[in-house]
Amino acid sequence: MSAQRRIIGIDPGSRITGYGIIDSDGIRTRWVAGGVIAARQPEFPQRLGEIFSGLKRVVAEHAPEEMALEEVFMAKNAASALKLGQARGAAICAGVEFNLTIAQYSTRLVKQAIVGRGGADKGQVQFMIKRLLQLAHDPSSDEADAFAVAITHAHHQRLAQLGNRGWR
Repeated sequence: MSAQRRIIGIDPGSRITGYGIIDSDGIRTRWVAGGVIAARQPEFPQRLGEIFSGLKRVVAEHAPEEMALEEVFMAKNAASALKLGQARGAAICAGVEFNLTIAQYSTRLVKQAIVGRGGADKGQVQFMIKRLLQLAHDPSSDEADAFAVAITHAHHQRLAQLGNRGWR
């Protein structure tokens, strides 16, 4: 059996960045904390600083060992894609500052792992996260997406371990 690992999942955004922290051995998963970091500064560089500082506080408080993020997808608007990439960079830098192992997964793969369909909508992801983590509250879409990527990472790490040892 795998040891429990604490994983922080990140759903980066230039205004709202979701985070979800779980403890998991790849089979059993337990909610630790979740929420959003709302960047309120009017200037974009200062918003990136808020994301970076906010995630540093969350990581310092909850001490995850690993970080998982969604990969950048191609947006119709190039400027939006660039801002999203920079927000992801701020999140990655916060993880690197704490020496976290960092993994990245495509949005389609995360939705497939959580809902069973790569084209699932945000409501379906929220519904499944509430059920999988047995939450008493409805998570925001940003928080649910962050938990989804953390759970996807836990399961992929478990499958990788099984692949290295062979099926028993």
